[in-house]
Amino acid sequence: MPAYLGTSLYGGAIVCDLPENFADVSKLRQVPDTQEVWIDKDGFTSIIFDITDRVGAAGRGPEIDGRAMTTHLEDMVGTDIDTVKIWNTAETEFTRLESKAPAYTLIATQTPRAGIARGSASAPDFTAIIITLLRLERHNTDILITINVPHIKGEYDEEEVDLELGKQGKLIGDAVEYSARIWKSLKIKDWGLFGES
Repeated sequence: MPAYLGTSLYGGAIVCDLPENFADVSKLRQVPDTQEVWIDKDGFTSIIFDITDRVGAAGRGPEIDGRAMTTHLEDMVGTDIDTVKIWNTAETEFTRLESKAPAYTLIATQTPRAGIARGSASAPDFTAIIITLLRLERHNTDILITINVPHIKGEYDEEEVDLELGKQGKLIGDAVEYSARIWKSLKIKDWGLFGES
Protein backbone atom coordinates (compact mmCIF):
# COMPACT_ATOMS: atom_id res chain seq x y z
CA MET A 1 0.00 0.00 0.00
CA PRO A 2 1.55 3.33 -1.01
CA ALA A 3 2.35 6.02 1.52
CA TYR A 4 0.57 9.35 1.05
CA LEU A 5 1.56 12.94 1.71
CA GLY A 6 -0.73 15.86 2.43
CA THR A 7 -0.17 17.97 -0.68
CA SER A 8 -0.90 21.64 -1.39
CA LEU A 9 -2.45 22.37 -4.77
CA TYR A 10 -2.98 25.77 -6.41
CA GLY A 11 -0.73 27.52 -3.90
CA GLY A 12 -2.47 25.89 -0.93
CA ALA A 13 -6.04 26.83 -1.95
CA ILE A 14 -6.78 23.08 -2.18
CA VAL A 15 -5.15 20.30 -0.18
CA CYS A 16 -5.39 16.54 -0.55
CA ASP A 17 -3.36 13.39 -0.07
CA LEU A 18 -1.30 12.16 -3.02
CA PRO A 19 1.01 9.13 -3.21
CA GLU A 20 4.46 10.16 -2.00
CA ASN A 21 6.15 8.75 -5.11
CA PHE A 22 4.39 11.29 -7.37
CA ALA A 23 6.27 14.40 -8.52
CA ASP A 24 4.95 17.87 -9.38
CA VAL A 25 5.35 18.20 -13.17
CA SER A 26 5.42 22.02 -12.92
CA LYS A 27 8.96 21.68 -11.51
CA LEU A 28 9.97 20.12 -14.86
CA ARG A 29 7.89 21.96 -17.44
CA GLN A 30 5.22 24.63 -17.85
CA VAL A 31 1.72 23.61 -16.69
CA PRO A 32 -1.39 25.78 -17.31
CA ASP A 33 -2.48 27.85 -14.27
CA THR A 34 -5.78 25.95 -14.17
CA GLN A 35 -3.99 22.62 -13.80
CA GLU A 36 -1.92 20.66 -11.32
CA VAL A 37 -0.13 17.68 -12.88
CA TRP A 38 1.57 14.96 -10.86
CA ILE A 39 3.40 11.96 -12.32
CA ASP A 40 4.54 8.66 -10.84
CA LYS A 41 8.34 8.76 -10.50
CA ASP A 42 8.43 4.95 -10.80
CA GLY A 43 5.94 4.45 -13.64
CA PHE A 44 3.73 6.13 -16.21
CA THR A 45 0.59 7.04 -14.24
CA SER A 46 -0.34 10.73 -13.97
CA ILE A 47 -2.86 12.60 -11.82
CA ILE A 48 -4.24 15.84 -13.28
CA PHE A 49 -6.40 18.37 -11.46
CA ASP A 50 -8.12 20.82 -13.80
CA ILE A 51 -10.32 23.75 -12.79
CA THR A 52 -12.71 24.60 -15.63
CA ASP A 53 -15.82 26.64 -16.21
CA ARG A 54 -18.94 24.68 -15.34
CA VAL A 55 -20.48 23.10 -18.44
CA GLY A 56 -24.09 22.24 -19.13
CA ALA A 57 -27.46 23.44 -17.99
CA ALA A 58 -28.19 24.96 -14.58
CA GLY A 59 -29.28 22.58 -11.85
CA ARG A 60 -28.09 19.17 -10.89
CA GLY A 61 -29.00 15.56 -11.27
CA PRO A 62 -27.73 12.47 -13.06
CA GLU A 63 -28.97 13.62 -16.48
CA ILE A 64 -27.51 17.17 -16.35
CA ASP A 65 -24.30 16.07 -14.64
CA GLY A 66 -23.96 13.01 -16.87
CA ARG A 67 -24.09 15.21 -19.96
CA ALA A 68 -21.43 17.47 -18.39
CA MET A 69 -19.18 14.45 -17.79
CA THR A 70 -19.63 13.42 -21.44
CA THR A 71 -18.74 16.95 -22.59
CA HIS A 72 -15.55 16.96 -20.50
CA LEU A 73 -14.57 13.49 -21.74
CA GLU A 74 -15.10 14.56 -25.37
CA ASP A 75 -13.03 17.72 -24.76
CA MET A 76 -10.25 15.56 -23.33
CA VAL A 77 -10.01 12.95 -26.09
CA GLY A 78 -11.20 15.08 -29.02
CA THR A 79 -11.82 13.24 -32.27
CA ASP A 80 -10.63 9.98 -30.70
CA ILE A 81 -13.88 9.58 -28.72
CA ASP A 82 -14.68 6.42 -30.71
CA THR A 83 -11.53 4.81 -29.24
CA VAL A 84 -12.92 5.18 -25.69
CA LYS A 85 -14.96 2.56 -23.85
CA ILE A 86 -16.68 3.50 -20.58
CA TRP A 87 -16.73 0.64 -18.07
CA ASN A 88 -18.27 2.16 -14.99
CA THR A 89 -19.83 5.38 -13.69
CA ALA A 90 -20.78 6.12 -10.10
CA GLU A 91 -21.79 8.95 -7.81
CA THR A 92 -18.88 10.00 -5.62
CA GLU A 93 -18.67 11.73 -2.26
CA PHE A 94 -15.93 14.13 -1.18
CA THR A 95 -16.13 13.64 2.59
CA ARG A 96 -14.14 16.75 3.67
CA LEU A 97 -16.10 19.31 1.64
CA GLU A 98 -18.48 21.36 3.75
CA SER A 99 -21.07 21.59 1.01
CA LYS A 100 -22.07 18.26 -0.49
CA ALA A 101 -21.42 19.18 -4.11
CA PRO A 102 -22.44 16.57 -6.67
CA ALA A 103 -19.57 14.46 -7.92
CA TYR A 104 -19.28 11.53 -10.30
CA THR A 105 -16.52 9.17 -11.34
CA LEU A 106 -16.11 7.14 -14.49
CA ILE A 107 -13.62 4.49 -15.46
CA ALA A 108 -12.85 4.23 -19.16
CA THR A 109 -10.17 2.89 -21.46
CA GLN A 110 -8.79 4.42 -24.60
CA THR A 111 -7.13 2.19 -27.17
CA PRO A 112 -4.83 3.72 -29.80
CA ARG A 113 -6.07 3.45 -33.36
CA ALA A 114 -4.49 0.60 -35.30
CA GLY A 115 -1.34 1.81 -37.02
CA ILE A 116 -1.00 4.99 -34.95
CA ALA A 117 2.06 5.02 -32.74
CA ARG A 118 2.17 1.23 -32.88
CA GLY A 119 5.65 -0.11 -33.21
CA SER A 120 6.94 2.51 -30.81
CA ALA A 121 8.35 0.71 -27.79
CA SER A 122 6.56 3.03 -25.36
CA ALA A 123 3.18 3.20 -27.14
CA PRO A 124 0.55 1.86 -24.71
CA ASP A 125 -1.65 -1.12 -25.51
CA PHE A 126 -4.35 1.02 -23.92
CA THR A 127 -4.72 3.78 -21.34
CA ALA A 128 -7.12 3.45 -18.43
CA ILE A 129 -8.72 6.78 -17.50
CA ILE A 130 -10.38 7.48 -14.16
CA ILE A 131 -12.17 10.81 -14.21
CA THR A 132 -13.85 12.38 -11.20
CA LEU A 133 -16.03 15.43 -11.87
CA LEU A 134 -16.74 17.70 -8.88
CA ARG A 135 -19.47 20.25 -9.68
CA LEU A 136 -19.33 23.55 -7.81
CA GLU A 137 -22.44 25.16 -9.26
CA ARG A 138 -22.43 28.14 -6.86
CA HIS A 139 -18.96 29.02 -8.15
CA ASN A 140 -19.77 28.18 -11.80
CA THR A 141 -16.84 25.75 -11.69
CA ASP A 142 -16.15 22.12 -12.50
CA ILE A 143 -13.08 20.43 -11.04
CA LEU A 144 -11.86 17.47 -13.07
CA ILE A 145 -9.51 14.98 -11.47
CA THR A 146 -8.13 12.63 -14.11
CA ILE A 147 -5.84 9.68 -13.47
CA ASN A 148 -4.27 8.39 -16.68
CA VAL A 149 -2.85 4.87 -16.49
CA PRO A 150 -0.98 3.85 -19.67
CA HIS A 151 -0.60 0.08 -20.02
CA ILE A 152 2.64 -0.49 -21.92
CA LYS A 153 3.55 -4.00 -23.05
CA GLY A 154 6.01 -5.56 -20.62
CA GLU A 155 5.10 -3.08 -17.86
CA TYR A 156 1.96 -4.90 -16.67
CA ASP A 157 0.63 -8.45 -16.39
CA GLU A 158 -1.76 -8.80 -19.33
CA GLU A 159 -3.47 -11.80 -17.72
CA GLU A 160 -4.45 -9.69 -14.69
CA VAL A 161 -6.42 -7.19 -16.80
CA ASP A 162 -9.82 -8.03 -18.26
CA LEU A 163 -12.30 -5.28 -17.50
CA GLU A 164 -15.16 -7.24 -19.04
CA LEU A 165 -14.58 -9.83 -16.31
CA GLY A 166 -13.99 -7.17 -13.66
CA LYS A 167 -10.23 -7.82 -13.48
CA GLN A 168 -8.53 -4.43 -13.12
CA GLY A 169 -4.94 -5.48 -12.57
CA LYS A 170 -2.47 -3.73 -10.26
CA LEU A 171 -2.09 -0.43 -12.14
CA ILE A 172 -5.82 0.31 -12.36
CA GLY A 173 -6.34 -1.00 -8.82
CA ASP A 174 -3.72 1.44 -7.54
CA ALA A 175 -5.32 4.32 -9.49
CA VAL A 176 -8.75 3.52 -7.99
CA GLU A 177 -7.12 3.62 -4.55
CA TYR A 178 -5.50 7.01 -5.35
CA SER A 179 -8.94 8.31 -6.39
CA ALA A 180 -10.58 7.08 -3.20
CA ARG A 181 -7.87 8.74 -1.10
CA ILE A 182 -8.41 12.03 -2.96
CA TRP A 183 -12.19 11.82 -2.34
CA LYS A 184 -11.54 11.31 1.38
CA SER A 185 -8.86 13.97 1.79
CA LEU A 186 -9.58 16.84 -0.63
CA LYS A 187 -10.39 20.09 1.14
CA ILE A 188 -10.89 23.55 -0.36
CA LYS A 189 -9.19 26.07 1.93
CA ASP A 190 -9.58 29.19 -0.22
CA TRP A 191 -12.85 29.47 -2.18
CA GLY A 192 -11.47 32.69 -3.70
CA LEU A 193 -9.61 30.40 -6.10
CA PHE A 194 -12.84 30.18 -8.10
CA GLY A 195 -13.40 33.96 -8.33
CA GLU A 196 -16.61 35.67 -7.29
CA SER A 197 -19.52 33.37 -6.46
